[in-house]
Amino acid sequence: MAATPGRSADRVHEQVKAMAVTYRLRPEERVNEVELARALGVSRTPLREALNRLAAEGFLIATANRGYTVRPLDPKRVLTLYEYRAMLEVGALRLAAERATDAELAALETFAERSRDEPDDDVQALRLLALDEQFHERLAQLSDNEEMVRSLRSLNERVRFIRWIDMRKGRRPTTQQEHLQIVRHLRARDAEAAARLMTRHITRRLEEISEMIRAGFAEIYTDNALAAQAMRDVA
Repeated sequence: MAATPGRSADRVHEQVKAMAVTYRLRPEERVNEVELARALGVSRTPLREALNRLAAEGFLIATANRGYTVRPLDPKRVLTLYEYRAMLEVGALRLAAERATDAELAALETFAERSRDEPDDDVQALRLLALDEQFHERLAQLSDNEEMVRSLRSLNERVRFIRWIDMRKGRRPTTQQEHLQIVRHLRARDAEAAARLMTRHITRRLEEISEMIRAGFAEIYTDNALAAQAMRDVA
């Protein structure tokens, strides 16, 4: 059965988004619509719709008479995303401290415990990244504020590549342990302690981000395992 035009456009959107999120489309590279349509086996119409959506979502940059380019991998730009993420997640955490039930927080603690037990090696880096995102989204859901959850999901996609590099540079054990400590503060209804730890957990200095980006470029131009996994997921 042939896909409807709407479904086809949605699928193309997910495929191109996966390429942009993981920098399979390289930073500041101009999107060649003819080549990309051929590579995906689609017509230009759903592709252009997808590119328009991705520009509106912040994954691509639209320029008059030049088409679309991939967002740059720039330290200051990434820093603004981390600053926004810290404000968003701490706000969601404070609401969760007021609104989440004891049972919901106990379930989140169980999830954090299981995540901590994942093997700590590069083979597991992609799964650990997914678990990290799931933890933060589950916590945001306890805020009972769907707009915050939606914003966090979009933000997670925009910083996914850098977080993957961060995971591979040895932050995994620290990340998992801090997740558990955050939940335990929440279970004690100590929102201030949880907020302080969440801020420290998320915040990155400009020099740290610059170092991660240098490591990221090495992945982009060699063997980008994150991109390969993302493309398998949307195939």
